[in-house]
Amino acid sequence: MKTGEKLYEGKAKILYATDDAQQVIQYFKDDATAFNAQKRGTIGEKGVVNNKIAAHIFEMLEGLGIKTHFIKLLSDREMLVRKVTILPLEVTMRNIVAGGMAKLLGLEEGIHLKDPVFEYHYKRDDLGDPLITEYHIRALGIATDGDLAFIERQSFAINRILSAFFAERGLELVDFKLEFGKDQGGRILLADEISPDTCRLWEVGTGRKLDKDRFRRDLGDVESAYQEVLRRVLAEPSAKAATS
Repeated sequence: MKTGEKLYEGKAKILYATDDAQQVIQYFKDDATAFNAQKRGTIGEKGVVNNKIAAHIFEMLEGLGIKTHFIKLLSDREMLVRKVTILPLEVTMRNIVAGGMAKLLGLEEGIHLKDPVFEYHYKRDDLGDPLITEYHIRALGIATDGDLAFIERQSFAINRILSAFFAERGLELVDFKLEFGKDQGGRILLADEISPDTCRLWEVGTGRKLDKDRFRRDLGDVESAYQEVLRRVLAEPSAKAATS
């Protein structure tokens, strides 16, 4: 697989063209940002860790019927993915109150929600990725009603799968971000990544944060937290961890 021209560089990843117009290489960087890039830094080996975690989870989701852009791992920092046009929406699934939801509604972090909360955010860094409704999405012409219904079904299914997956590994899936894109055939695919950059993960029993909040909030031990998530993701599930 030949690496071609750089197509796009974001805060955490770079996309490169290949000799197949429908496939691109997604390269994971060590750069870390928070608060819409107002805070910047580097997390050692983050790109390697996130690439491996995302690949493992995408493969697992594919096996359970969730269509993703993932094709295969190419190296420690690279995966081959289907080329998609990313919808300018970020989906947030929330199982426990934390972060933006706590701030928005004046709630204490750590409250377990009776039912998961599903949110759309407009993918615009210059606007702070604002929370929006389906009415805004229709007004902006971002997606059809059919697209939104599909994305919502997929998001709740992914939440069920990932919550169980992480619970088996002694982690609570507090909340997480998803992005979707359309391939050249118009199919909606789960894209971007699933990693400690995009998920809040708390250790069962201790509440220890094992995600990017360690960087956001200057908690320290960021690299070791990411490595711990990778170790747990790649390990066989533990019945003890799921019930601890």
